[in-house]
Amino acid sequence: MAMKPKTHNGNGYSSDNNNNNNSGGGGCSSSSPSPPPSPPLRSKVSQCRRRVRSKAQSQLLKDSLGGSILLRRNLRYLLVLPLLYVSSGFLMCVGGPFSALVGWPTTPGAVYRSHNMFRNLWPHIHSDNSSAIQLSSVWQYKRKVKEQRPCPNSTASQRFESSGPSGYLIVEANGGLNQQRSAICNAVAVAGLLNAVLVIPRFDFHNVWRDPSEFRDIYDEDHFIATLEGYVKVVKELPEVLMLNYGYNITNVPIIRVQAWASVSYYLGEVYPVLQKQGIIRIAPFANRLAMNVPPHIQFLRCLTNYEALRFSAPISTLANKLVNRMIEKSSRTGRKYVSVHLRFEEDMLAFSCCVYDGGEAEKIEMDSVREKGWKGKFKQKDRIILPGLNRINGKCPLSPLEVGMMLRGMGFANDTSIYLASGKIYQAERHLGPLLKMFPHLHTKESLTTPDELAPFKGYSSRLAALDYTVCLFSEVFVTTQGGNFPHFLMGHRRLIYGGHAKTIIPDKRKLVVLLHDMGLSWKAFKDRMKEMLNESDRKGMMVPRVRKFNRKTSVYTYPLPECGCLQKSHNTLISPNSTFLNYPQKSMI
Repeated sequence: MAMKPKTHNGNGYSSDNNNNNNSGGGGCSSSSPSPPPSPPLRSKVSQCRRRVRSKAQSQLLKDSLGGSILLRRNLRYLLVLPLLYVSSGFLMCVGGPFSALVGWPTTPGAVYRSHNMFRNLWPHIHSDNSSAIQLSSVWQYKRKVKEQRPCPNSTASQRFESSGPSGYLIVEANGGLNQQRSAICNAVAVAGLLNAVLVIPRFDFHNVWRDPSEFRDIYDEDHFIATLEGYVKVVKELPEVLMLNYGYNITNVPIIRVQAWASVSYYLGEVYPVLQKQGIIRIAPFANRLAMNVPPHIQFLRCLTNYEALRFSAPISTLANKLVNRMIEKSSRTGRKYVSVHLRFEEDMLAFSCCVYDGGEAEKIEMDSVREKGWKGKFKQKDRIILPGLNRINGKCPLSPLEVGMMLRGMGFANDTSIYLASGKIYQAERHLGPLLKMFPHLHTKESLTTPDELAPFKGYSSRLAALDYTVCLFSEVFVTTQGGNFPHFLMGHRRLIYGGHAKTIIPDKRKLVVLLHDMGLSWKAFKDRMKEMLNESDRKGMMVPRVRKFNRKTSVYTYPLPECGCLQKSHNTLISPNSTFLNYPQKSMI
């Protein structure tokens, strides 16, 4: 056994989601975590009443007294209908206890029964290795890689060609590792748009991520500046004159509030005049403050920053290199290829999702306590209703380790497959990881692959730990995402760029999966057939490239980097170079 559950004590993650993501993850604000929205009952009812009253008044002018009496009778039913709709949805999705009490059948998938399903099917799972899939043949869909035009040597806009810089741009990136990464890429794009000098972005310390790391702790600062030279000028700090004006404290620079997903015209019309007048602007927060629809030369700045300029710092890259090679060495049984799984089953993630598992009343009390401690009563507001069953059937609940294991075994992955688990501290790890270890005994984490001394400098720094996981997941043959968020979306985009346009990512259809795991009468063969269909769908969607016509991009360029980032594509054999996102790995890493 490669790992014992009790040793899995990483802390590299928190609720690092993003509103613009397209997967079924738990909702999270782009700037700071907040509870998922729920139906605003009061507003809906009041709107219904206003609509009904206006109709009633017009009808009274037209109809007789008898007609108005009939209308009043119907009005009562109209007023009751919204309440019946909401209450029926509530009763349907509250789940087992209430349904059992009134004798109603539980909605398929609304209650967590995966542990019972596993108990029923375990003898079949344990004995089934006859049709194991080869990792080298998981991905069947291929796309012919088109010859790309060379990348531009400069993205200087004709608008500013004859003038010097407009001023200095300061941004504060908030969130976890990849939300900050998004903010950095957008900051470079905005600096290029405004012809501004970018000051190395500052990282906002948040009580959820609790990581005091600065830019240079996560990324190679000198490489960042050098890579962007000729495109956007980047400096480590403001000139002495400006620092003197603001008392040598950059926080004294007034903050400009910019609307979310601001357009190019907004920046040029609203922000650029302020920059010209003051010579310096500071934008905070800076998460999702630039629209996806930008001119090609500005979009390229995002690509260049994300895939070339942002190289992890030497301490991170060095250990990440060791982790990748150790995973390859432990994967000799499967052609030196391994599977990586991004598992979001940490305590705070479960509390935030408002989902219910198999822990009973003790779990409920514990989750209520975590929600109250982390979000200070936001989940108890009158306009919020927690419907665990509805969350589950809508695919909003994090997959448990058991569910991930059953899904992968059903898809045909053998029990000798090497799996890298990218995660923070698993909730009740010993209990929840047990079934996964039974199905896949060759399970590894950054903790099991390193010595305590190697990992010690990263402890307590969630973004640095997440950077290690990001690297190992990037070079896996198969990447499995289970809950959405910035981490998998950035990874899928990065993998598309380096693997010939294919994300090589399994994205479970959780709405279908929870229904299957609820059916106690389902045979192992039938379950496998459904899982293979799900794998095939992930294979097909992994090759998808959105249609982009000039300024109408509706998807994230970080998740779907093609075609705009195509000039940065490298062949599989020349993927790793000194100028890539990571330090130069030995060639055996790509075998």
